[in-house]
Amino acid sequence: MADTKYIFVTGGVTSSLGKGIIAASLAKLLQARGYKTTIQKLDPYINVDPGTLNPYEHGECFVTDDGAETDLDLGHYERFLNVNTSQANNVTTGRIYQSVIEKERRGEFLGKTVQVVPHITNEIKERIQILGKSGEYDIVITEIGGTVGDIESLPYIEAVRQLVWELGENNGIVIHLTLVPFLSAAGELKTKPTQHSVKTLMESGIKADILVCRTEHELSEDLRDKLALFCNVKREAVIQSIDASTIYDVPNMMYDEGLDTVTLKKLALPDDTQPDLTQWNAFLSRHKNPKNEVRIGLVGKYVELQDSYKSILESFIHAGAENEVKVHVEFIHSEHIDEKTVTENIAGLDGILVAPGFGERGVEGKIKAIQYVREHNIPFLGICLGMQMAVIEFARNVLGLEHANSTEMNSQTPHPVIDLMEEQKNITHMGGTMRLGAWKCNLKEDSQVRKVYDSEQISERHRHRYEFNNQYKTQVEEAGMICTGLNPDTGLVEIVEIPEHPWFVGVQYHPEYKSTVASPHPLFVAFVKASLQYKTNKTNATLA
Repeated sequence: MADTKYIFVTGGVTSSLGKGIIAASLAKLLQARGYKTTIQKLDPYINVDPGTLNPYEHGECFVTDDGAETDLDLGHYERFLNVNTSQANNVTTGRIYQSVIEKERRGEFLGKTVQVVPHITNEIKERIQILGKSGEYDIVITEIGGTVGDIESLPYIEAVRQLVWELGENNGIVIHLTLVPFLSAAGELKTKPTQHSVKTLMESGIKADILVCRTEHELSEDLRDKLALFCNVKREAVIQSIDASTIYDVPNMMYDEGLDTVTLKKLALPDDTQPDLTQWNAFLSRHKNPKNEVRIGLVGKYVELQDSYKSILESFIHAGAENEVKVHVEFIHSEHIDEKTVTENIAGLDGILVAPGFGERGVEGKIKAIQYVREHNIPFLGICLGMQMAVIEFARNVLGLEHANSTEMNSQTPHPVIDLMEEQKNITHMGGTMRLGAWKCNLKEDSQVRKVYDSEQISERHRHRYEFNNQYKTQVEEAGMICTGLNPDTGLVEIVEIPEHPWFVGVQYHPEYKSTVASPHPLFVAFVKASLQYKTNKTNATLA
């Protein structure tokens, strides 16, 4: 019998059904019952990782402590489970093929013809079992990206078929997520797409053990019976996943549907304890019953696709709940901000976050926005590029260095207050070569961030090539922008703030990657609190 049990989550009919949320919700329920659970994502695209993908293509690139650039679903996994993921939790087709080709070049296949079956499928099976063989987990949930029937997903589906057979009865099960669409013209839900999806899965040799049906309307008992009969699953294994007002409702909805109970039964594991969701539901209650609200502007250049800033948006939900505040995030395209529009874009907001990004497009708008909030004492949080733009704005408008810039935007700038990191200067490859993962940072005594973190040293995740140019450090600090966070080993400036401003903080790292339901990130909590204070002061001043 296998020590670790495996659950495979596949999808059919259409993409974007929420396999990641279902996987994370099931993992949360199993974890709340006392089972050590983790989730991994297998992505069928040929990129080695999402690090070189445009955010419009794939949403944000999530970064783990060990420096892996991964799919945004890993962010959901961490936010739900409050457990760090790693390089092992995200595998792409590109990585699989890269590994197999390297093995072939080393002669490990002893001159045999290298084929999809068995060599690619064996590599996939090995990757799936890395976490299981670590001895850390009772249950490993594996989400297969894409939909059943996609050409690029076929090797993964075949690997799952083999592995379920090899693991033996009750050690590996398949959960299939499908769509049950509502046809308004007919006025009814249709099961045929789900039937076809299950049939396609069976043609690949896999029988779904549990069917999770995404729907906009309640599934009737007759419909559930029909799905069970035609899709060859037990009646109790037909699970409804109806649209929710927030993704954080889904674990409770899956609990009500009995997803964790039927899963444990299929895996022959005890289900005699009830999941302890006390902390989770306390968060949900605060989230749904705010005592106040604030409007925070998110200034970025990928605002058309909200998934580009997924972790930031979720961090605001966590921090809002912590403050019992509803955070209304207003997206502001940085390309639309200039001298004429900056006031109308920002004047009515309670705080501004200037988002991360790469490249020259839209940076002048970010700088204009930062100047406005600095001069009008509006709470400000700058992340990565946002922090760098804050330094440039300060150098231009306070130090009088008119053409100050980053060498990323202008390699010939006379005042490179932001410059390429020394170790980046000889790098030619784009993928996986930035400063990535968790790095330490020492916090200056009596600083805003020292109070926020209540700690002398922190560890935060990074993803950048450019840094604050320390040649300008003295000049900047003498003018009133203080470098309050430094890497203890390299002296790299991690945090800047303006003590004379009510709340002005820029950070080189990405705090949003570490915010979870159980542990909202302290920077976001403090920023939301400062925004609420600003709103209160503004209201009181108006009333006075």
